[in-house]
Amino acid sequence: MGIGRLQKLRPGIAEKGLDALLVSQPENYRYLSGFTGSSGWLLISDSHAILATDFRYTEQAKNEAPYCETTQVKGELHNWLPDLVSDLGWHKLGFEADSVSYHSYHKLSETIKSKQVNLELIPTTHLVEHLRSIKELEELELISKAVELTDAAFEQAKSIIRPGITEKEVAWEIEKLLRQEGSEGIPFEIIVASGPNSALPHARPTERIICSGEPVLIDMGARISGYCSDFSRTLSLRAQRSNPKADKTLQEIYSIVLTSQTTAIEGIESGMDASQADGLARTIIEQAGYGGAFGHSLGHGVGLEVHESPTLSSNSSDLLLDGMVFTIEPGIYLTGWGGVRIEDMVTLEKGKVRVLTKSEKCLSF
Repeated sequence: MGIGRLQKLRPGIAEKGLDALLVSQPENYRYLSGFTGSSGWLLISDSHAILATDFRYTEQAKNEAPYCETTQVKGELHNWLPDLVSDLGWHKLGFEADSVSYHSYHKLSETIKSKQVNLELIPTTHLVEHLRSIKELEELELISKAVELTDAAFEQAKSIIRPGITEKEVAWEIEKLLRQEGSEGIPFEIIVASGPNSALPHARPTERIICSGEPVLIDMGARISGYCSDFSRTLSLRAQRSNPKADKTLQEIYSIVLTSQTTAIEGIESGMDASQADGLARTIIEQAGYGGAFGHSLGHGVGLEVHESPTLSSNSSDLLLDGMVFTIEPGIYLTGWGGVRIEDMVTLEKGKVRVLTKSEKCLSF
């Protein structure tokens, strides 16, 4: 962390013809500096790394970002940035277009014009995100801990799910388990969706009572030192203890989704286009006649954000490389009936996929 990551970023800033880059997305300035405060800006040039924040975080910034110059600022961006940049002699300043709002950009542009500051604002995208997509060993260790925690919480959660319990009750119990196991927070709202609700990929838990013999889709994750995990399983309570077979349609769809995921895990290689990786899994589902029921991408990168680069979709131009961490999560969703999704986190290592998630994939329990 710190100076090494700043050094990796600086050539990209120079290639864009910029004197400096303004980093405003919290995950990006955390990645580059170590600063975990919710309000801050990181200004990076060839010779400077200035962390600007308000009085609430000044001491925190000094402790967490020793490689940066900490400066205390007051007010909105336009209140202090033009004067600071003018003093440093910068004339071309890049900013994160995905992070700076139109309001902030407009006010900043007006101030630059009114003060007659010789400064050009240049939008940039994904300069830091590109670096973040390749995980360092320290990052992979933290992600692995988050995955292990999620696996452990899921094993405990299975004993909670029983006929008569509601989706909301299961979701709350899972959140408590994650906290008890050591998660510093949940990276996204936990999904517990049963029966027809499981046909909604991003369903919210409801008061619906879980019944035997129907799909119960669970999507959960943990966070360790800022790094996330993401995990999904589909379960079905056995209708009768003497008859472990679930509904034939559910068994069939589960088998297709599992084959789709296994095919992707075994076939994805370093250097492959993300769209090609998506196609490995999607082809299995399409050939089974459910292509229209798999409407989301195969997966996404996971790190300081639960959704980050790379994107494994049919129209993605991302290249999959060693060191990347992402999900593989095919699904089939049938309106009015329900859905099945199986999601694991993986990393590319020595050209091949290594699965980080350890929880078993078993429909009936």
